[in-house]
Amino acid sequence: MGRWVLHLSVGLGLLAILLTFCYAEVNYCFMARDKTCSECLQAGKDCAYCPDENFDGPRCDLSENIRAHGCSATLRATKIKSIMKNRTQINKRFSQSQVSPQLMSMSFLPGEEKVVDVEVFSPLKGPLDLYILMDFSNSMADDLDNLKKMGNKLSQLIGKLSNDATIGFGKFVDKVIEPQTDMRPSKLKTPWPNSDPPFSFQNVIKLTNDVGEFTRELQKEMISGNLDAPEGGFDAILQAAVCGNRIGWRSHSAHLLVFSTESAFHYEADGANVLSGILPRNDERCHLDPEGKYTEDISQDYPSIPTLVRVLGENNIIPIFAVTNHSYTYYQKLSEYFPIAEVGLLQEDSSNIVQVMETAFESIRSKTSIQAEDKPKAFKAQFLSTKEELVEYGLFNFPPGAIGNFKMRLKADRMIDETPVCQSNQDEKEGTMRVKPTTFNKGFNIEASILCPTCECEKTPVPNSAKCHGNGDMICGKCKCSPGWLGAFCNCSETISAQDTSRCIGPNMKEPCSGRGECKLCGGCVCSNPDQYEGQYCQYDKTQCPRSGGFLCNDRGSCIMGSCACKKGWEGNACECTNSNQTCLDNKGGVCNGLGECKCGLCQCKETAVEMTSTCEPNFQAQLGVCEGTRDCVRCKAWKTGKNEDCKNCPFEIVMVDELKEADKVRDSCSFRDEDDDCTYHYTAEDPTDKAAGILKIQVLKKKDCPAASLLWLLPLLLFLLLLLALLLLCCWKYCACCKTCCQSCLALLPCCRKGRMVGFKEDEYLLRQSLLTSDHLDTPMVRTGPPKGTDVVRWKVTDNVHRGPNHPQALIKPNPKETIQFPLSVRLNRLFSDILSRPESREADQLRKEVADNVNEVYKQIPGAQKVQKTAFRMQRNAGKRQDYTIMDTVLSAPRSSYPDIVKLTEKNVQSGSFQDLKVVPGYYTVATDREASGAIEFQEGVESVDVHVPLFVKEEDDDKKQLLVEAVDVPLGIAEIGKRLVNITIIKEHATSVFSFLQPAYTYSRQDGVANIPISREIIEDGRTQVTYRSRDLTAKDKKDYITVEGDLTYAPGETEKTVPVRLLELSEKDGLLEDKQVKQFVMDLSNPRQGAKLGRYPRTTVTIADQPEPSVMAFKKGSQSFSTFDPTYTIPVVRTRNLDSPASVKWRTKKAQRFDLSGPLKFGPGETEKNIVIDPKNHPGPIQPENFQLELFDPSSNASIGERKITHVNVTDGALPPSSPEISHMTQKRAANPKGLPPGGLLLAPGNPEAKATGPRNIHLNWDPPPGNPMGYKVKYWIYGDPEKDAQVLDVKTPQAELTNLYPYCDYEMRVCAYNSIGEGYNTDMIACQTLEDVPGEPGRLAFNVISPTVTQVSWGEPAETNGNITAYDVIYTPIDDNLKPQGAAKKVKIDNPKKRMLLIENLQKSQSYQYKVRAKNSVGWGPFRDASLNLATQPTRPMSIPIIPDIPIVDAEGGEDYEGYLMYSNEVMKSPGGSKTPSVSGDEFAMNGKWEQNFLFPGGSGTRNLSASSSPMSTLSSNYRVGGGGGGGGGSSSFTTETSTTYMSGAGGSRRLDMIGGGVHTSDVIMRKRSENRGYTEDNIRDSIVMGDVSGKFPDMDARLSPGIPDTPSRLVFSALGPTALKVSWQEPLCEKSILGYCVLYQLINGGDAKRINVTNPAENSVIIQDLLPNQSYLFKVKAQSQEGWGQEREGVITIESAVDPSSPLSPMPGSPFTLSTPSAPGPLIFTALSPDSLQLTWEKPRKPLGDILGYVVTCEQLHGGSDTRSFQVSGDSAETSHTVPNLTENVPYKFKVQARTTQGFGPEREGIITIESQDGGAMSQYNSQSMSMRDVFQMPTEVSTRTNISHTMLDDPYFSEGMMMTTQHSETSGMVTRQITKEVVERGFIGGTTVTKKMFYES
Repeated sequence: MGRWVLHLSVGLGLLAILLTFCYAEVNYCFMARDKTCSECLQAGKDCAYCPDENFDGPRCDLSENIRAHGCSATLRATKIKSIMKNRTQINKRFSQSQVSPQLMSMSFLPGEEKVVDVEVFSPLKGPLDLYILMDFSNSMADDLDNLKKMGNKLSQLIGKLSNDATIGFGKFVDKVIEPQTDMRPSKLKTPWPNSDPPFSFQNVIKLTNDVGEFTRELQKEMISGNLDAPEGGFDAILQAAVCGNRIGWRSHSAHLLVFSTESAFHYEADGANVLSGILPRNDERCHLDPEGKYTEDISQDYPSIPTLVRVLGENNIIPIFAVTNHSYTYYQKLSEYFPIAEVGLLQEDSSNIVQVMETAFESIRSKTSIQAEDKPKAFKAQFLSTKEELVEYGLFNFPPGAIGNFKMRLKADRMIDETPVCQSNQDEKEGTMRVKPTTFNKGFNIEASILCPTCECEKTPVPNSAKCHGNGDMICGKCKCSPGWLGAFCNCSETISAQDTSRCIGPNMKEPCSGRGECKLCGGCVCSNPDQYEGQYCQYDKTQCPRSGGFLCNDRGSCIMGSCACKKGWEGNACECTNSNQTCLDNKGGVCNGLGECKCGLCQCKETAVEMTSTCEPNFQAQLGVCEGTRDCVRCKAWKTGKNEDCKNCPFEIVMVDELKEADKVRDSCSFRDEDDDCTYHYTAEDPTDKAAGILKIQVLKKKDCPAASLLWLLPLLLFLLLLLALLLLCCWKYCACCKTCCQSCLALLPCCRKGRMVGFKEDEYLLRQSLLTSDHLDTPMVRTGPPKGTDVVRWKVTDNVHRGPNHPQALIKPNPKETIQFPLSVRLNRLFSDILSRPESREADQLRKEVADNVNEVYKQIPGAQKVQKTAFRMQRNAGKRQDYTIMDTVLSAPRSSYPDIVKLTEKNVQSGSFQDLKVVPGYYTVATDREASGAIEFQEGVESVDVHVPLFVKEEDDDKKQLLVEAVDVPLGIAEIGKRLVNITIIKEHATSVFSFLQPAYTYSRQDGVANIPISREIIEDGRTQVTYRSRDLTAKDKKDYITVEGDLTYAPGETEKTVPVRLLELSEKDGLLEDKQVKQFVMDLSNPRQGAKLGRYPRTTVTIADQPEPSVMAFKKGSQSFSTFDPTYTIPVVRTRNLDSPASVKWRTKKAQRFDLSGPLKFGPGETEKNIVIDPKNHPGPIQPENFQLELFDPSSNASIGERKITHVNVTDGALPPSSPEISHMTQKRAANPKGLPPGGLLLAPGNPEAKATGPRNIHLNWDPPPGNPMGYKVKYWIYGDPEKDAQVLDVKTPQAELTNLYPYCDYEMRVCAYNSIGEGYNTDMIACQTLEDVPGEPGRLAFNVISPTVTQVSWGEPAETNGNITAYDVIYTPIDDNLKPQGAAKKVKIDNPKKRMLLIENLQKSQSYQYKVRAKNSVGWGPFRDASLNLATQPTRPMSIPIIPDIPIVDAEGGEDYEGYLMYSNEVMKSPGGSKTPSVSGDEFAMNGKWEQNFLFPGGSGTRNLSASSSPMSTLSSNYRVGGGGGGGGGSSSFTTETSTTYMSGAGGSRRLDMIGGGVHTSDVIMRKRSENRGYTEDNIRDSIVMGDVSGKFPDMDARLSPGIPDTPSRLVFSALGPTALKVSWQEPLCEKSILGYCVLYQLINGGDAKRINVTNPAENSVIIQDLLPNQSYLFKVKAQSQEGWGQEREGVITIESAVDPSSPLSPMPGSPFTLSTPSAPGPLIFTALSPDSLQLTWEKPRKPLGDILGYVVTCEQLHGGSDTRSFQVSGDSAETSHTVPNLTENVPYKFKVQARTTQGFGPEREGIITIESQDGGAMSQYNSQSMSMRDVFQMPTEVSTRTNISHTMLDDPYFSEGMMMTTQHSETSGMVTRQITKEVVERGFIGGTTVTKKMFYES
């Protein structure tokens, strides 16, 4: 245990260091490498320039890199110290706020950072200005009366708060204009009885220190009034702030403004009055007349909240909102946007206003924030505590009367908006900023500026320098050539030597530019691939620097000019060594325990006899402790006993003492018996103070403990008695052998026996059907006959797949003994079973689980490579004799396969002893299993005649259709019973479905007016016959007998029958429901279950039916996006189509746009049932000649029951000519037909097929049929392409019949098609173009989620439209759930439905502070809901910014004056406009929302849609910035995972899965989709590999025969396959090459790519085409070569470079960690394929970008085909160059293995292929639902072609998100349980390494 902990700590330390340097900043000096010396130094503070004339490296680089390249002298910018201009010490005697220092000048190099110490002081009772601003609307009459009576209390308050205080008073109501004020003359005079006329704001009492005068003036005031509930207090606050002289604010005092009201507030453009958008913005100036009244109230708008925040801050005013309960929540939210503000709760009559002010003042003094005002854009400021810890906003606490301290960290940016800071405007890089606490008037001014250094050498150029051949000036080591001269040294004339390529040839080179570039004018080489080649002659390859662990420069440096330039903290030829000694620190903090030297981050220990740890500490744990490791040495040195050689290797000396130290004062106290004299010796061991004395200090007690004289005389007597007993037993045996009838009598003589017994299995054979299995075990009874007295323990074993013969391919597979596998273990605890233990979440089960883990782990830790047990569960087994009420513990242990015998022995030993450490078990029962065998024991207690054996069945995906297991009773180790029936056979038969039942769609929508919802149920026939399925409807929001009549029953399908319809009666709305405005969407579900006669459930076993109260509107759109006509066409006919709700009439208007000759418009009316109408334009009816032109037609103003679809505009193109482009063919064919009346094809070419018709049969299918042309066509060619794409890119389908089924199309997408027939002569004439649109399908995931944290409790979430809308988006669902750090829900989820698809944004209020939330968004179209996109946000890590209050209108409000601290969209809602007595429920928060309720609010980003279904839509992504972007890339999918909780409400995480929610009683029902690797049987064959790379001619082309040396020489092996068997083991396979003579054998060569001895393996058997290599090093790249031999000699080699990546032991980088994941890697192949199950027939494929692609990546090609044939290969083009790319593959078939290939398409051609094999396997049994379980088996393969074949593919674009790059892995939680890996992932990133035989479990959710 100690050794493991030690290694773990070292590993974690090394990991921390690696991570530290992983995130080292990129080399920003490279930007200026080709620029001037000054521009280099201005690039950053660490940049240096080399002015050496003879230097040939990059002149601008980091200083350490410059020196590494051999620069003798470098130029660097000098940092300038800060200058303190004014620092007056704080004087506590002054009753004023003070800050020290007062003024400082600081200059910064770009990127430089400085820290300043600041002192602040706030007096106990400093000067105070208190201004009371009160609402004078009529509802505040009693409040005013109470305030008039509080003169004394106010006087006492200000005296308590300050010795120098003033008090003032102002009043406000609202703008004197409609609708805020009643403008009738009588109401303008006295709006209420005894009231003043209405007004906006008036300063009544200027700030004064005369409280008596204040009270007298206040008595004169009367109340006023207005109309609406919100008041115009914001106008009053702004005027009180900016009219400083009129109000009386003093410069040296603290400013408090008490704002008292009981109503909400108006604000800028709040949308609640008719002035919204009419009045200009508030100008933020003072507009008070001599009476103190605000004069511009009706001339300008209210100020916005950001404006108030800024203006109050600029004037050092702190607001205190004293409000009543009616409006308390509004002002509480409002206060969060001010740096310092308080909210106090007033009583209804404001009688407690004095107490509120006092409490607020004390709270303000207790919390302070620091802010930097007027900060230039080039600087960033942070405020720290004295311990240099970042302090959150508002959490500084500077006690009054004491000096407080803080630190300010100021950093200068290197770039401003991608422009070097030295090239930016002067005011952006220098200025005076003011730093002050928010409660202070005083501040600390910093004159900050950016220092832009220049080089002195630029001022003194050397004219006509000799180095420049007299043709240029030498400036800072570089030549600046004169006109007419070129070259680095100006030695090339533009006219004479321009074309001389000899200048491009370097020493010992033959080709110009090393054959890697182009020789330009005057010998300058321009490398063809600058990212790979560099140098004067392109002689350096950036990929050929030394490697470490397979990585170039260890991924810790850059390859520059042939050598590694290491990042800071790393060194070595390959940057393989860290400069840190953190990994060499021992447990005491020393380096290598003083017994070694730290080199390259590892301790090099001195040689000793005792094994050392990685930090040179004695590793006594490996020898079972200190005592066990030293006993032999001590015995030899102290007593000269034992072996003499023990003394020679002892690394310590001993000291004999009379008395030993106490045990608690030494490292260990030891006692052992000396076998030589039977005496016991004692000693202690402790750490030495002097390392030279040895590794331990040993003190030995001089005196041994020897026993007294023994009774040796008893030995002869005992021996005699034993011999006598043996003789007696021998005689009894002889007697029984002679007379068997008396055997029973003889046994009866023994005290433990009565008669003989027999045990054996009850049955000979079991026959099981896999589809009916409900368990992975079979309880097989074993019986006992004979006398039941006494106990018998029977050992048994079971072997899998015994039906396979010795020559069976699977039987020849030898398992990898080092592979870590799972060992299921079972023992019976000495504890009675209770039902509560069967519930895993119970406290008793959890406690027992921990007890089991602690004790069992302690037992199995002696097994090398064993991991901790997991998945512990408890059960009770029936028919287990007298012990059947005891608890059986099942658990799983992960360990190497070879340890199986040791685990069995250790388990049996502990079971027979009755305990696993302190865990008591019942002897006689245990089970230990692997994936192919098991063994165990059962016990027959006295009186028991039958016991069940719990036999594992080893059910696996790759099992044969009929497999056998053999269970054998081995022996009886305890008892006298003999084994009778020893063997039992178990046969398991796989069955295949005969039919598949499914709904056609996952969702339907019917109108109540239809009266009946007819729901079709389809049947796919595999084996024809009669079959049945059960259907049943169930309530969701629709209720039985209220909205519909529930149905239930069985459907019987006759042979050949494929579809039936279930009618569901829909009921009319009740009168009460009809009057509701916000009615819930009514839905119910229908389920299929219990398929019979061998059938099973298919893709949609459940459908959701939505009952629409109104019919869905018709959708009208142009049939085509563009139309083409000729100037000779008599008319222009433009079709308009209509979909949905065809039973009622509808109309739409049309008009022309951008037309030159005419301006037309008119109506288009559709009658009931009509689906298409034409707009006919006669060009001859309009003046002017008919000529070519382009114009548009637009649809607008649809009728009330209709809407306009996406294609609302069509483009009309009129060309010059007789016919459209395709018509010459038609004209030609017409002439041919006229010349040939029989219709025979002239000249052999076939005419165009007739009457082509296309009809969409599904979201991805189009059925096309036509009439055959005359003649005898051999077949037909169907060309189809997406509308708008060029016809030359069409897909071509070859069919033999006059019909075709186009599959794998895009949903809701326009396609165009042509058909031609062909015969032996060739292809005939094409038909005219046919257009068809596919049906809708559920939408894809929404775009990436973006967050704008408006306050600690308010978050705005927005998302992009799905990249694949697959129809018209109609709604979105947003679910947000509080989660903990482990991604588990911490509360109920809240759900909001947004019915307006253009409003892809939601603002959520009243969130919990510092709480993490998971957000999920999905889209809906007419088909149903699509998958969720999710993301998590931790509010505790988000910055606090003064944004707008979260109450949002339609438009963004931007504070143009706010500066960078206020950037972003500031949003409000109409919620706050309700009266004080209205609802105070926030917009989204709380528990009162309806699950299917509507969100009627307006949001930002109203659109952002592209053309067709394939366009990328808006995907704003900015989690820490409030600047949103609309448009751009759509989100690509990512990895997916999920998690569930034990509560009744379960939610999930994961981005890629197609998840549907089953809302039943507030809960969510989940069903699993399991991904299982095919390597579970761990063989060394290709079907059971861990990871593979394939190198070969995957294009299928034959090699060039002319390239061979001789006809008999073998060609290159056409396929080279690498299969990872472990971290150090590899299988190399190949395919036989082409050769005209027999192959005699093969040769395999391999060696480390960075050097080393080459190893050779000769294969003499030509039938063998694979070898296994087990001596490789982990993380090392190897070069493999394979060639074949014939009689003519050796053929060409096939080469491949491969690396096995795995985790290694930190103390030994060449030793893999036991059980660690491993995968194959090649730098130019895409990353390992990750498969995510989306549904039973679709999955998402994710891969990482190649680390070293063969060029710039243009996109990827994904191909999919069935592994064993049976379907066409499907290809997809995926664009993007992101760190991780995803693609969704639909229309797969369950239980069919598929092969997927991913290949990068680069500027250099196609790169290597990554290949994976996957199966979505159904595991439902019988009547169980399809949701029960889905499994996915995967195999990763890579293909690396040597030839590039181009493919014509359907263009399928899935843009990956550009904002996430490699390394941005979000939270991942996983637990390893004996090879089982369960992951919970927040983002779309999945761990790429899999443990052998692992099962990755991912959850899928289905919508009810």
